[in-house]
Amino acid sequence: MAEARLQQQLDYERQLKKMLQRIRRSLNVDRILYSSIMEVRQLFRADRAVLYRLQPSPQEASCQLVLNLVAADAAGAPLDYPTVLHNAAFWDTLNSLGPQNYVTVTDFERSGLSPELYRPWQRAGVRAAAIAVLGNRSGLLCLHQCARVNPWPTYELAGLAHAATEIAIAIDQAERYQQAQLLNAGLEAEVQKRTGQLQQAALFDATLKRITDKVRDSLDQAQILQTAVRELALVLGLGGCNAALYDLDQETSTIVYEYADALPTYRGRVAQMTSAPAIYNQLQRQVYFQFCSLSPNPERGHVALLACPIFLDDDGEEPRQVLGDLWLVHHPEHVFNEFEIRLVQQVANQCAIAIRQARLYQAARTQVSELKKVNRLKDEFLSTISHELRTPMANVRMALRLLETTALSEQQQKYLDILDAESRREAALIDDLLDMQRLEANAMPLQPQTIDLNSWLIDLMRPFQARATVQQQTLLAQVIPPSLTLISDADMLSRVLAELLDNACKYTPAQGQIALICTAKPNSDQSQAALSIKVKNQADIPSAELPRIFETFYRIPKADPWKQSGTGLGLALVKKMVARLSGSIEVDSYDGWTSFTITLPAAPPSSSL
Repeated sequence: MAEARLQQQLDYERQLKKMLQRIRRSLNVDRILYSSIMEVRQLFRADRAVLYRLQPSPQEASCQLVLNLVAADAAGAPLDYPTVLHNAAFWDTLNSLGPQNYVTVTDFERSGLSPELYRPWQRAGVRAAAIAVLGNRSGLLCLHQCARVNPWPTYELAGLAHAATEIAIAIDQAERYQQAQLLNAGLEAEVQKRTGQLQQAALFDATLKRITDKVRDSLDQAQILQTAVRELALVLGLGGCNAALYDLDQETSTIVYEYADALPTYRGRVAQMTSAPAIYNQLQRQVYFQFCSLSPNPERGHVALLACPIFLDDDGEEPRQVLGDLWLVHHPEHVFNEFEIRLVQQVANQCAIAIRQARLYQAARTQVSELKKVNRLKDEFLSTISHELRTPMANVRMALRLLETTALSEQQQKYLDILDAESRREAALIDDLLDMQRLEANAMPLQPQTIDLNSWLIDLMRPFQARATVQQQTLLAQVIPPSLTLISDADMLSRVLAELLDNACKYTPAQGQIALICTAKPNSDQSQAALSIKVKNQADIPSAELPRIFETFYRIPKADPWKQSGTGLGLALVKKMVARLSGSIEVDSYDGWTSFTITLPAAPPSSSL
């Protein structure tokens, strides 16, 4: 008999172990509940099995009847168990179980169980029950006998408590697994969403770069807006997109380009801003907005719209200025997201910059055209007036020559000398004007020849030597080495040096020194010899005047101690003639000396001659 009971117990434990292994293999809560209740009822030969579980939230004031299985041959009244058991009844039941966490009951009235728990059992014909606590006190596992009352052996009750613990663990693991699955699914969805956003951002960045490259290279407003509108429409899958430019003085907005997909075109349409103040006031405040019309447009129907202003930021020189706007048309259910709005704003910004560059370019072209026209008119005027003045000046000079052969009084001779000096000055001015015109037109021919500077300078310096002697000035000339030669236009170079020496004599006070020094030196690239001619004199030019020294008709105020007036064209002509000789000229003034340094190639390229 003892061996039979022992064998029965071993069989029971083996079946219990197999049952628990099957339960642990599942990670589906509903499947665990169903299989565990089914197998527990069968293993313990119960008519019914009932499982109560606490709600996950501790704030809930009830537990729930999860599953109820009834044997096919179960006796008793139809099952009408409540699906909800309040927490008070649940905790009363737990407190009545004792430390072993299980109990068997045949007399419900004296069991200490909550009436809310057992009275529905009595109505359903339950005569005996075995109750075990789920692990972590998270619920109740109950077995019912209805047809007959057979006592459960102690080892079965211990097995029921063990099964309740294992079922609770399996349910907890399954719920954690499901939570992990949900979390993983959420993370995967978030990763996919983020990946989509990054891909969209990369696409928009590439689009912005493409648009920027195209509009940056264009100086045509229409082409700039055409590129922007077309690219936006294709990338964002728009039903239509258009760009308008504003005339703030006339308060009008004109659509200059539109890209539409099977939509009526609005290109060329002019809108009065005053007819839609709510829209254009917001756009002129540099604020974008999107909306969907409440009533269908007669031509486009229901559409979603995004309006974005094209404006220039305040750069410190000019205030913000709205140039126009971009309108994007989409299907009525579409909502423009932050990436799309940011792309449109950046495209509008690039359009504003490109439009400003295009307008500045057009303004510059207009200004250059006007300057060329003014310069041409000036040249024509100088040419005409110079030629027209030469004839009367020649007549005046001839009359003065005739008067010089006539006996005149002292007063008359004085007047004659004044007329002669002024006529010479006027003739020099006319000649200078004509030379300036020919130099600017590159029409002054060159006649290069080999110049022996040492002997050539003797003739050049002779009149200035006499003048310096009269004005008590010291004039020196030096050629290093003495055999230095130069291939250049002797007449033009003579005029250059004569002008510089004339200015040196004019602006050097008595007892001052004037020097002309010619030296050979290599060019910066060491490939060709060059000639340096320096004319310096003891006189100061204010540093503020140096940048203007070669300007046409510019004269340094109060700098002529000998009161010898000039035309104001001398140094301007010098600079142009030096450039015609393929050279350069620089000026500096410090420590009481002013120096003009001319650098000429020893043999200039034939093309420059």
